[in-house]
Amino acid sequence: MLNLFARFLAIRAVGHQQRQLWVRVGVKLNSAPSISTMPGSVTESNLTESQTRAMWRAADCVCFDVDSTVCMDEAIDELARFAGRDKEVADLTNKAMRGGMTFREALERRLELIKPTARMLQEYIEQNPPRLSVGIEELVAQLQSRGVAVYLVSGGFRSIIEGVADEIGVPRKNIFANQIKFYFNGEYAGYDEKQPTSHQDGKARVVSFLKQKYSYQRVVMVGDGATDLAACPPADAFVGYGGNQVREKVKKAASWFVYSFDELVQELNRN
Repeated sequence: MLNLFARFLAIRAVGHQQRQLWVRVGVKLNSAPSISTMPGSVTESNLTESQTRAMWRAADCVCFDVDSTVCMDEAIDELARFAGRDKEVADLTNKAMRGGMTFREALERRLELIKPTARMLQEYIEQNPPRLSVGIEELVAQLQSRGVAVYLVSGGFRSIIEGVADEIGVPRKNIFANQIKFYFNGEYAGYDEKQPTSHQDGKARVVSFLKQKYSYQRVVMVGDGATDLAACPPADAFVGYGGNQVREKVKKAASWFVYSFDELVQELNRN
């Protein structure tokens, strides 16, 4: 009888663990306890193209989007292809990038379709090295040689982006991205909703946080999507990037829109 009771307690404990316990693939969260609720700046930015170019040359901090900007593809779409759910997820990604649904809604729906396990994610990372956009390594090196702080601010997943950061020379501590959660047995358990980049205005929150913590005076956001555009303000300038995907809404709204990182390197060299 005692043995049966002990087995009951063990089974109950395992069930409790599966409900409560999860692990992150990646490193610990960025130490920003108040960032998830930090509002964006209420100031407005209406820079001309020439003013945006000047701000780019004078920037002391640059925040890059990752998917379809630093990298040639959308990692969540590639992960979906790896899981055999590519068409449904790609449709949701495009709708989100056009501003057709909130980023959080798109994130939740895409992850529910994929339901990545810890093992699947690790295998994906091992079998799919980053496909970097042409010129990004040179651009990051030039910025850093000028003393400009470079950050990767993404709605993608930190565990995937860490390899990207390593390749282009950006410190891992300068990554702001989402984190997938897993139960102790490796099954999908959702995502960390406390990460600012899980919100529609998450990139704006990150920029506000960086400006407050490090007193950056001239922050430039570079990206291809609606959430990148929405980060300015509080970013002091926005550069639209269309080297991989051209989002018409973003192209129309950006005062300066480029199709290659060479254009940004050339602008830096004007100084």
